[in-house]
Amino acid sequence: MSWRPAAGIDVLKSRAQLLQALRAFFAARSVLEVETPLLGHAACTDAQIDSFCCALPGATGEYYLHASPELAMKRLLAAGSGSIYQVCKVFRAEEQGRWHNPEFTMLEWYRVGFDYHALAAETAELITTLLDPWRRLDPVAHFSYRELFVHYLELDPMNAGLQEIKRLVTAAGIDFDLDNCSSHELAVDTGLQLLQTHVIEPRLERNRLIRVYDFPPRQAALARLRHDKAGGMVAERFEYYLDGVELANGYQELTDPMEQQHRFEQEAARRHSLSKPELPVDERFLQAIGRGLPECAGVAVGLDRLLALALGCNSLEEVLAFPFDRA
Repeated sequence: MSWRPAAGIDVLKSRAQLLQALRAFFAARSVLEVETPLLGHAACTDAQIDSFCCALPGATGEYYLHASPELAMKRLLAAGSGSIYQVCKVFRAEEQGRWHNPEFTMLEWYRVGFDYHALAAETAELITTLLDPWRRLDPVAHFSYRELFVHYLELDPMNAGLQEIKRLVTAAGIDFDLDNCSSHELAVDTGLQLLQTHVIEPRLERNRLIRVYDFPPRQAALARLRHDKAGGMVAERFEYYLDGVELANGYQELTDPMEQQHRFEQEAARRHSLSKPELPVDERFLQAIGRGLPECAGVAVGLDRLLALALGCNSLEEVLAFPFDRA
């Protein structure tokens, strides 16, 4: 056991420098910095994310540390805040690893009147600006989700069958039995995610931001859906990768309250299929969306990962003063 910080003082100074540049970036664009609660009555309902549950002395019911400031920030948007951003700690009950810590620092921002392509361009500009003191990147590369899989695996992920996906998972040496998934849809989604994380991401070009956009509908989360040129549906969502590490995840935000409710119900069903506990939905968020969310796009960026990649570090532990095992 060590009382000393994992990150050196020079790294902590670099973190402060990065945060100063971040705030200057948004101040120049008149984007308002806000704060929302870390602890609330509702939990993240995403089937792939587990929240920390807290019991407060003298209080009834359970409380949850937020896994993202998304829903609270959208309540501000519905109240007329205009474009906003937030830098905060978020909490996810997941294993500690090279690029994961149960507590980490997230930047999230929403641009009123932007579509997701415009926000993706601003995201690339922000990341490039923040990295500039330490790294100069090659020009951004752009792939639709379908193009990414076709390029690296010669697989059309929008139309691939489960047997074809299972064959590629086995050929890649991934030790996961997709037959144990509770549904055909879950097996397909899980297989595609395994191929992306284990096969595609390690092969992504280094020193270049890679934008992936237009995801399958079942990976929409709270992104809007639309018909693509091929006649199918895609989620208006984008991600950015650098050196094979995911840095950002953005959406064209849903504004339809009925569809929002439906997405929550879908996630609840997915959680049930994974034998995960039922969690309370954020009813205040649903009330706010019912009053009207402006047309906007939003994105979240993992700042610890960004700093680690800026400094050439090999893990989050090197840029955290006190990672989970020293907290």
